[in-house]
Amino acid sequence: MKKEKAVVVFSGGQDSTTCLFWAMKHFSEVEAVTFDYNQRHSLEIDCARNIAKELDIPHHVLDMSLLNQLAPNALTRSDIAVAEGEEGELPSTFVPGRNLLFLSFAGVLASQIGAKHIVTGVCETDFSGYPDCRDVFIKSLNVTLNLSMDQSFVIDTPLMWLNKEETWEMADQLGAFDFVREKTLTCYNGIIADGCGECPACKLRKKGLDDYVIRRQVNL
Repeated sequence: MKKEKAVVVFSGGQDSTTCLFWAMKHFSEVEAVTFDYNQRHSLEIDCARNIAKELDIPHHVLDMSLLNQLAPNALTRSDIAVAEGEEGELPSTFVPGRNLLFLSFAGVLASQIGAKHIVTGVCETDFSGYPDCRDVFIKSLNVTLNLSMDQSFVIDTPLMWLNKEETWEMADQLGAFDFVREKTLTCYNGIIADGCGECPACKLRKKGLDDYVIRRQVNL
């Protein structure tokens, strides 16, 4: 464990909760930050708050409602259907500027609480085509944050090159498999744990879970 402090960008979902457990293992101090941008389900914030409380992690909830005004999409509007992108288009769940703003504000928070590390669950393997989940974006923003505040932040992306099956494996290795499965919210329809089973997020989560469970049983 590094004797350093980390802030985890935390939504209460599978990926960010796995990252929270990863950070707890790797750093001596960990805090979490959740962004309220009037997302489709306020339950997401409640879920994040409950997880942080159970794990005894200091938790910040920051108001980012302006993002809702600027970027109408399926995650901020109930009248916009959740749909995967077709013919090279971005999915309706893409929120323009979300990770740019979230990580920038996480950097400001990190500077205030003395955290060197900013941990985020973005992933280029199962990233639904979101451009702000790519490794090149993270590296670019890392440089920008450091220059803008004259800091030496490190943006850690433990899941960057993992698919969902491997993310479940990481949770298991961290001793958090059941916790992540039962207490996180990934579903676009706001259903905790295994979710609705129909939305793109649930299908991706379930496929990864099923693949990992089969592989784990074979290796027993």
